Amino acid sequence: MLKIEHLTKTYAGGKKAVDDVTLEVKAGELYGFIGHNGAGKTTTLRAVSGILSFDSGSITVNGYNVVQQPVAAKKAMAFLPDNPDLYEFLSGIKYLNFIADIYGIEAQKRQTLIAKYADAFELTSALGSPISSYSHGMKQKLALISAFIREPRLLILDEPFVGLDPKAAFSMKNFLRELCESGGAVFFSTHVLEVAEKLCDKIAIIKDGKLIEAGDTAEIVGNSSLENVFLELEAEPAAGLYVQEGEQK
Repeated sequence: MLKIEHLTKTYAGGKKAVDDVTLEVKAGELYGFIGHNGAGKTTTLRAVSGILSFDSGSITVNGYNVVQQPVAAKKAMAFLPDNPDLYEFLSGIKYLNFIADIYGIEAQKRQTLIAKYADAFELTSALGSPISSYSHGMKQKLALISAFIREPRLLILDEPFVGLDPKAAFSMKNFLRELCESGGAVFFSTHVLEVAEKLCDKIAIIKDGKLIEAGDTAEIVGNSSLENVFLELEAEPAAGLYVQEGEQK
């Protein structure tokens, strides 16, 4: 579903935000992306979404190269940044219909999908109000609804749990798993390690732009916890730590 091969991105001043990162997210997988602030998570996600150019390497989404086939790749995915920009002069329902129009979702289907997700996120009663009147959490819910109604093959999320109340977070977890069970895939960054440990099939840990660990969550965590593993890896030098899937540690 998602293949990142030797991705490298260097910013002005020579800092490598992402340094030769290679990983794969397969259909049906819920893949967590872990790292400290400035580790390269957001840069990687923005490169995958086609928002950010990169120096070298390749990224394909559902078989489409994000550079050579950008429209086809973007049709197959939905990306939500950590602080999504919404058209606040629109009402919630007008915004969702705008997104549905862009992605060619027919009227009956969009009504069913909007009702499903708006009810689950307890936003139905607010859809007629302008987005400018929404709280941060409500805006986050609206952005999630706009992503889910597209029924993407790949859903990319940057810190999706920020601003969500416990019930909304629970609903989102169920919808993420539902998407994966239908043959899609999810790739998301988070600082909430307990959630990642319980929710994700696979996890990748990035440090200073380099991938230092990637594989099945159960194998990475072992008899410890993701928090302990993360802190131990963070304390080690980045070079030479990455273990390819299937190799012995």
